[in-house]
Order: sequence, then C-alpha cells, then structure tokens
Amino acid sequence: MYPYSQDYFSKWGEDGLVDLKYELDYLIMLITSRRFLGKEVREKLFDEVYSLIHCIGNGISLISVLFPYIPIPVHNRRDRARVKLEEIFSKVIRSRRNSSLVEDDILQKLIDSKYNDGRCTTQGEVSGMTLAMIFAGEHTSSNASTWTGARLLSSDKWWSAAVEEQKKIIHGSNGRIDYSSLSEMDVLHRCIKEALRMHPTAPVLLRKAHKQFVVQTKEVNEYEIPAEHAVVVPMLTNSMLPYIYKDPHVYDPDRFANPGRKEDKVGGKNSYISFGSGNFACIGEAYAYLQLKIIWSHLLRNFELKLVSAYPDTDWSSYTVGPKGKVLVSYTRRCLSST
Repeated sequence: MYPYSQDYFSKWGEDGLVDLKYELDYLIMLITSRRFLGKEVREKLFDEVYSLIHCIGNGISLISVLFPYIPIPVHNRRDRARVKLEEIFSKVIRSRRNSSLVEDDILQKLIDSKYNDGRCTTQGEVSGMTLAMIFAGEHTSSNASTWTGARLLSSDKWWSAAVEEQKKIIHGSNGRIDYSSLSEMDVLHRCIKEALRMHPTAPVLLRKAHKQFVVQTKEVNEYEIPAEHAVVVPMLTNSMLPYIYKDPHVYDPDRFANPGRKEDKVGGKNSYISFGSGNFACIGEAYAYLQLKIIWSHLLRNFELKLVSAYPDTDWSSYTVGPKGKVLVSYTRRCLSST
C-alpha cells in the first residue's frame, strides 16, 4: 500500500489546490485494485471500471435498501453498470481459466476456489464476490479517509498533534513506514476513530432477530423484540449519546485515550459501532486502519495542507455516507524532519 501512496502523491506539484475527496477515493481504488481487480483490469481497464463502480455506488441509497428493484433512473444506471462489469470480469476469468496464467491476487483465489462438494465457482459468483468485497472496503475507506482529513484540517490542535507524532516516529524508525511504525501511531489512530464516530460510513446497521429477546433502556424501560423482526440501529444516534460520549459534537480523539477516559467502553461492548459489532462486525477493521494510517502518515510528513472550502455537509443520498460536494484543500510540499 505504501508504494502506491508514494507514487500517487509524487505526481502532485510543489503546491496547488485539489479536491481531497476525489484524490483519496481514486488512490484507495488504486490500492484496492492491486488485490481485488486483477492485473488485467488494473493496467488496461482501470478508469472504465472505476467509473462503473461509482455508477453502481450512486445507485445504492436508503431507497435501494427498501425498494432495490424500483425502476428509477439511478437504479437503471446501476443495473447497466453491473452488467458491463460482469462482462469485463467474465472476460478476465475466462482468459485465466483457458491459460496457465496465475496471478497473486484475490481474483485468482476466487477463481481457484471450490465448494465442499468439489464444484468450482462460476464466473457470475466470482464477479459478484469481487464486487461485494470492493464495496465493503473501498467506498467506506474513501469516506473515512476524507472525513479524517476534514476533521484534522479543521482542528489546529489535532493537526499539530498528528504532525508531532510523525516527527517522533521518523526519529525512531529512520523514516521507514512499516507495520511496527504504523502500530506506534496512536494519535493518528484515535483521530481516525473519532472521525468515524462522528461520521459513520453507513446510516444504520440492519440485523434480524433469530429469537425473541428483551431490550432494557437506560431509563429501565423494557421493549420486547419478536423473533424474525428486523432490528435497525441508527449509527449516528448511537455515536452521539451524551451519557456515553462527553460533548459528543466536539471532535476529541482523547476520549479514546488509554489509560484515560475510554468512552467507547463506557456503555459496554456496543458503545462504539462504527465497524459494526458482535458476530457480524467488519472483518476488515484492522486493514482499514492500516490503510488510512499509511495514507495520512505520508500526507502529514510530506505536505502542509489547508482546508479551503467550508467544512463539508453530509451526503445522506447514498447508503455509504460521505462528504457532500468537493473538499477543496491547498497543499505545499515539505519534508518533515524528526525531533
């Protein structure tokens, strides 16, 4: 991941103005493509696939969750993009299966996979699982990275704290970025975590009750949840409860300090649910933090950034909730020295 970030940001000039949302989204898609899309797509068809994936993403909203097949324009464009992506992936899959070419990527592992009964995966199954994994990680990571940047660039205190941490880590690791140095980035980790608390990447969590159970509220009211009913958890409401999070509308990564306040533990294991919770918590949480820390550690070390546009509103039109409109940032290249 780090070489991709280095190469991508090396194309920026000495100074300039960029849409941070677009830049981070494109970079994260490049990183994702390395493991999921395959060499053939990455080297020849990336821009087309990138556009088609976004067309599908724009067609996934709360309306889509309730009425996935309603014939509205965004759904029609989504369905056409899905068919085109199926054609592209199927061509790659057929080519690999008809040759001795073996690549070291997730696409190849899905192609080679077999079910317990010995049946091989079909082209449609491989395409579907590849798309599912991309949407599970790329859109959410892109939004999380942009929200992290917007929050850091709106807080002199936390931008300075993140920069100072990088200086210390540069001194201890001779400037290397590896798993060990990433693990030391506690301030940056908490900055990302707090941004995700305030800006969950999905509006709700959906679960199905397999058996009847009773929920007791803080006010000791009890509610019976019948078996087979859907349970909807509004993530933003959960993340803004004032009896769990002190001054919940204030960006304060110190609320997760250890030892310290640990506000994400106050209300039990479900106090912090930006990556879900329970048996269906996001299995890519650790990967997401590594990816975002790699990107932002590089930016903190190599650029002085300033948020030019107003702090972005939330775009509630998509199920993967991101910033609305452009997030304009000015940059000046620098080389951060150790302390």
